[in-house]
Amino acid sequence: MSRWLQSGLRRDVCITIAGLDDPTVSGVKRALEKQYESRVRPKTFHGAIDGLESQGLVERSADGAHERVSLTETGKSALREQFEWMTDTLAD
Repeated sequence: MSRWLQSGLRRDVCITIAGLDDPTVSGVKRALEKQYESRVRPKTFHGAIDGLESQGLVERSADGAHERVSLTETGKSALREQFEWMTDTLAD
């Protein structure tokens, strides 16, 4: 399991990216805030995105005035491993 998914915020960022259709970075932040029913500090959020990107789990791309974000194949694999671990653990 990727150590970068040990953080709940990083894990939730990946889950949110996977669940949205071609999301923007700001769209992911808004979706997380809606899920948490609480504001996510911009510095904390962008630190999570930066960490995930530096580990090769997500990638950003410019789209006009927006910045898009997506999971890499490595990110998808790490998220699947996380899901399998959670599923196996909860099944016991």
